Amino acid sequence: MNPSPNQPSTTQGTPNKRNPKLSVALVFLCTLLGAAAQILMKNGTQSQHAEGVVGLIVSIFSSRELFAGYALYGLSTVVLVIALKFGELSILYPVIALTYVWVTALSVIIYGEQINFFKLLGLISVISGVVVIGYGMRRRPA
Repeated sequence: MNPSPNQPSTTQGTPNKRNPKLSVALVFLCTLLGAAAQILMKNGTQSQHAEGVVGLIVSIFSSRELFAGYALYGLSTVVLVIALKFGELSILYPVIALTYVWVTALSVIIYGEQINFFKLLGLISVISGVVVIGYGMRRRPA
């Protein structure tokens, strides 16, 4: 029996159930995992002193911090896939941009990097965009 066009989409006979709060929380977790992955990869590259392309490739795969960063990116991707099952891509994916905010904050704290006016303006833009999208999520008709 074919479903009518007005019925919700189904996967293996069960309706897709939306859970916006869960999906946003999971994507927020993705941003934290992604930021931690970036920091681990940065740390891992700092200890590399390989010469030549082959040496660089070998050192990339032998660094524990780089491997941990890759693993966190993988975990972040798995969490994102789960979040996407319960939410809307157009709402969730822009939240990933918060990773830029966390990486910048951690870069200042850990590496003593400086924030100039343009970086600050960019961070404010990212945060504002995520807030506007989140506000739009609440105002949608049921």
